[in-house]
Amino acid sequence: MRQGMMTVAVTLGHVARAALWVAGICLILMTLFIAVQVFSRYVLGTSQTWTEPTAILLMGWFIFLGAAVGIREGYHLSFDVLLYVLPEGAGKVLHSLSDIAVGAFGAGMLWYGAELMIRTWTAVMPTLGLPGGVAFLPVTLGGALVLIFSLERLARRAAGLHTMRFGEDAPVE
Repeated sequence: MRQGMMTVAVTLGHVARAALWVAGICLILMTLFIAVQVFSRYVLGTSQTWTEPTAILLMGWFIFLGAAVGIREGYHLSFDVLLYVLPEGAGKVLHSLSDIAVGAFGAGMLWYGAELMIRTWTAVMPTLGLPGGVAFLPVTLGGALVLIFSLERLARRAAGLHTMRFGEDAPVE
């Protein structure tokens, strides 16, 4: 089980790295498009209609993909004060409960994001000409990744492998 989990972890590590690259590229593009809008409006005296809605779409991508990777790497919000006074076994139980709650939230994002995407797909974004459901793609994909990465954390813990927590250095395994 341990070796199989290591293979899954390596594969999901590649998925997380790709998601982080996409998030980073979206952040850079969003910044560039906003700069184009500001330059166009205040220097050229014209306004580009596509920059703001495109920047908002890109923002969804880098927020949801980045958040999913943050879940995998243990950077999600946690309140660890109680863990300092509990035995280590209780800490593992609480970490697992936290991962279950986060995974359930990811499942909700996936389910309701997909529902919104499907229901709005036939609408058209006026300034971009794209289907309206495109705006919910990052919610859906981000939710799927949050769910997968939460399940990975649970499986790693069950296999006796280390799961990252905020502020820790990566262990050598």
